[in-house]
Amino acid sequence: MNTKVTIAGITFNNPVLTASGTFGSGQEYAQFVDLNRLGGVVTKGVANVPWEGNPSPRVAEVYGGMLNAIGLQNPGVDVFIERDLPFLKQFDTKVIVNVCGRSESDYLEVVERLNEQPVDMLEINISCPNVKEGGIAFGQDAKMAAHITGEICKRAKHPVIMKLSPNVTDIAQMAKAVEAAGADAVSLINTITGMKIDIHTRKFALANKTGGLSGPAVHPVAVRMVYEAAQAVNIPVIGMGGVCSAQDALELILAGASAVCVGTANFTNPSVTVDIINDIRYFMMEEGVRNINELVGAVHE
Repeated sequence: MNTKVTIAGITFNNPVLTASGTFGSGQEYAQFVDLNRLGGVVTKGVANVPWEGNPSPRVAEVYGGMLNAIGLQNPGVDVFIERDLPFLKQFDTKVIVNVCGRSESDYLEVVERLNEQPVDMLEINISCPNVKEGGIAFGQDAKMAAHITGEICKRAKHPVIMKLSPNVTDIAQMAKAVEAAGADAVSLINTITGMKIDIHTRKFALANKTGGLSGPAVHPVAVRMVYEAAQAVNIPVIGMGGVCSAQDALELILAGASAVCVGTANFTNPSVTVDIINDIRYFMMEEGVRNINELVGAVHE
C-alpha cells in the first residue's frame, strides 16, 4: 500500500501535514505525536523580524470551531533558523516554512534568508494585510497576488506554495493568477473572517473585533474551494479547513487535494494527525486502494 505523494518534486511519506499556526514548529507536540509519522510539518508563520501579534483576548470558541486574531505572533526568521529548524531536522518528515509579511520586501527578506537553509518547501501566507495598499490582503486581489508570487519565485531556491485566502469572490481566479506567476503549488483555505459579540457585556469577544474562523464549520466551504481550485490549475493543491478525521481528509483528496493539513483539531486532540494517518490506511485497505494517488480528484457525478 502506497501512501506517498509528490508535490513539486518533494515526496512525502503520506499526505497528512500540520496546518500553519496550529502546531508551532513541533516542539509543543513532540510529547504527543511521533513527528516521524507525519507527512510534513508546516511551521507557524515566520517573518523577517519578531512580531508581537494582536492584543488579547485573541481566541474565542464559537459554534463548530474557533475564532483567532493572534496576529501572526512569531519570534522572527533568525530565531527560527537557530532554534526551531535544528529541532525539526531531527525527524524524518518534510519541513515547510510558512512565510508572512506586511510588505513585499518583508516576504523577500525571509525567502532569501531561507534559501541556504535545509527546508523542503515554502508556504507563502498572502492573507497578510499589505500595509502599503491600505491593509488589503495580498491574497484578495489577483494582480497583487500574482505580483508577489512572481517576485518570490524569482528569488526562492525552494518550491513555493501560495496559501490562498477564502475571503474572495472567485477562488479559481486567484489560483490561476498565482499559477501563471510561477507558483509550484497552492494551499487552501485559510481562515474565513468572522466576529463574535458577548451579549451580556455587549463587547467584542476579540480585542481585534474580527478574527479568522476555523474548525469543522468551515469544512464544506473548504471542500468546495479546493474542488474549484483543482479544476482551474495544473499545479498540485494542498487542502485544509476543518479536517478532524480521515473522512474529512479524504473528502478534500477526492475534491482534488494531493495532501491535506490538519489545524484546529490539534487543539482538541494533540495526536489527531497520527489518528488520521492510521485511519486513511485502514480506509485504503477496506476499499482496496493500493495507491493514495488514485483518490486525488476522483470525485465523479
